[in-house]
Amino acid sequence: MRLSAIGCTALLLLAVAACGGRDQGGATGTATSGGQCQGQQTTGITDTSIKLGGIYPLSGPASAYGDIPKGIKAYFDYVNAEKNGIGGRKVEFVVRDDGYQPPKAVEEARRLVEQEQVFALFQTLGTPSTTATWDYANQRKVPQIFVATGASKWGADTEHPWTIGWQPNYISEARVYAQYLKQERPDATVAVLYQNDDFGEDLFGGFKRAIEGTQIKVVAEQSYEVTDPSVDPQMRNLAQSKADVILNVTTPKFGSQALAADAKNTKWNPLHIVNNVAASITVLKPVGFDNVQGIVSSTYYKDPNDPTWQDDAEMKLYKQKMERYAPGADPNVPYHTFGWAVAASFHKAMETAACPTREGLRDSVRNMKGIAVDMLLPGVTMDTGQGDGFPIESMQLMEFKGERWELFGEVIDTRKEFGPLTS
Repeated sequence: MRLSAIGCTALLLLAVAACGGRDQGGATGTATSGGQCQGQQTTGITDTSIKLGGIYPLSGPASAYGDIPKGIKAYFDYVNAEKNGIGGRKVEFVVRDDGYQPPKAVEEARRLVEQEQVFALFQTLGTPSTTATWDYANQRKVPQIFVATGASKWGADTEHPWTIGWQPNYISEARVYAQYLKQERPDATVAVLYQNDDFGEDLFGGFKRAIEGTQIKVVAEQSYEVTDPSVDPQMRNLAQSKADVILNVTTPKFGSQALAADAKNTKWNPLHIVNNVAASITVLKPVGFDNVQGIVSSTYYKDPNDPTWQDDAEMKLYKQKMERYAPGADPNVPYHTFGWAVAASFHKAMETAACPTREGLRDSVRNMKGIAVDMLLPGVTMDTGQGDGFPIESMQLMEFKGERWELFGEVIDTRKEFGPLTS
C-alpha cells in the first residue's frame, strides 16, 4: 500500500521548529513576517521576484524534451508582463542542460542551488536524473517540484518530502493500457520494448502486475540503453515473436525508431501502444503519418493539434502568447503545451501556499484539493493529501487517426478504477 505522507499542518509546525533562523534569502514583507511563516526559508524569493531552476536534456539522446522549457518560459513571460507575475512576484526561470546524464544533473542541481540561489528546482526531467538529484535536494531542503517523470516513487516515498511529481505515474499509465487490452484483446500476446532504467522498469513492471490473472501474456521483451544508437535489433527480435501487441516504453528518439521499424516490417502488424512520453507529434512525424495510423496511447492535457480545442479559451490564449513570447517555437508541438500546463500548475501551487517560503511551497503541493488547471483535460484535476503524493492520476486513451490523435472513451480516474498503488 502507499506510504503515508506527513500532513500539511504537521509539516508546517515541524518547519517552524526546525528551520528557525534559516531565513537565507533577503526577502522582505510577507516572506519574513511573523506567525507560521517565521524562520522559514526565503532563499530565491522576495516580495517582487521568484527564481526557479530547471534541468533538462537540451542535448543528447532525449533532446526532444528540450521543447518543454520553451513552453514554461513563455507562460512565465506572459504572466510577468501581463499579470504582474505570481502574487506580484516576477518569475525568473533558469534552465540547465544535463544531456540526460545523471552525474551532470547533480552538477547542475548544485550550481542552481548553491550559485544561482534558486527558490526551487522546478522540473528535473527524467527518472535517472531526478533519482540522482533528489537526495541532494532533500538534504538541502530545497523544493524539487513537479519533476518531469512519472516514476511511482515520487508519490509513494516518504523519505524525500521535498520532491514531488506532476504527471500520471507510469504504473497507473500501464494499468490503463492493461485495462484497454482486457476489454479489446483479452487473449493478447504482447511484445515489450523498454528503456533499461527505472523509467522503463516502472512502466513495464506495472503492466506485468496489471495483467496478472488474465489471459494476456507477455511473450517477448527487449531492453535498450540510452546510449544505444538504434533499437532496430531489438525490434527485429520482438517481431519474431509474432505478438498481437507491442508495448513501446521509450523516450522520444527511440520511440520514433521503434515505430519506424514496425512500419518497415510488413510481415508483422501488431497493435502498437506507445507510452505517453513518446507520443508527441514530433515523434510521429518523422516516421510518416501513414505509418502510425491506429497506434494507441494516453494523455491528460489538451493537444494543440486537436480541433476539439479550437475554440477553447485556454488553448487560444496559449497559442496567442506562444506567438508573442516564444516566436520561434511551434505552438502545435505538444511538449510546449506540456510546459505551459506545468507552469500554470506551479502558479496555482504558489497561490495556495500558506507561506511564500520553501516550506510553504513544499506543503502546498502535498495538500491540493481538486485544483483545476485550464490546459488539463476536462475532469482532470490536481489532488494530493496524506498518503497520496500523486498530483495527477487521471488520463484518457487516444488513437492516432489522419494527422492527429483522437481521444476515445472517458477520462479514467485511476485512483477510483484501480485503487491505490502498492509500494
